[in-house]
Order: sequence, then structure tokens, then C-alpha cells
Amino acid sequence: MTRPATEPTVERRDDRHRYEILVEGERAGLTAFRDRGEQRVFYHTEIGDAFAGRGLAAQLVGHALADVRAQGLRIVPVCPYVAKYLTKHGEFADITDPVTPDVLSWLRNGDQA
Repeated sequence: MTRPATEPTVERRDDRHRYEILVEGERAGLTAFRDRGEQRVFYHTEIGDAFAGRGLAAQLVGHALADVRAQGLRIVPVCPYVAKYLTKHGEFADITDPVTPDVLSWLRNGDQA
């Protein structure tokens, strides 16, 4: 008898400025962010090759954005995957801010606001 696979879990890792998705305890991917005042700026998302094709990126980003809402923050989707996710999930439109040159400069320079 085979044991059913456990559902992936998502954890916010404030110490590493990212959310991680775990599959049976192994990190399968992450979405990285930096906080800028009341904005959570997402700038990179990746899923490991061994975990590709399972819909994990969507689960990860969906959980992360729901967490942003629960914390009363706003989303800035610099990461192309997060931006694409938001085009398909209008329920986050009310807490999404545009990517501006000011945000990109802040992110590039590593400024802390």
C-alpha cells in the first residue's frame, strides 16, 4: 500500500525575505520579497527543476499574496511570474501597486525604507 503524498506547505521566512514552498519537507521553490513601507515588493520566484510542472509556483504565490492581504500590506509585482499571476487573479487588484521607476531604483540600490 502506498502512502499518500503530503500536500505542499508554504512558509513565510522573514529572516530570509521570502516565502518557501515545501514538498515532504524539502524546499521546492521560493518567492523573494523586500518590504518598502506598506508595500511588499516581490522580485523573484523560482521552482526547482525536480518540482516543475506541478503547479507549485501558483500555490506558492497565491499563498504569499493572501498573506500580504492578511498583514494589511500592498503588493508590488516586479517579478514577472507574480505579475502574470495577478492578471489571472483579480481578487488582489485592490491591494496591488504599479511597478514604478522609483520602486525599481530602490530595489536595485538595496535601499531600506
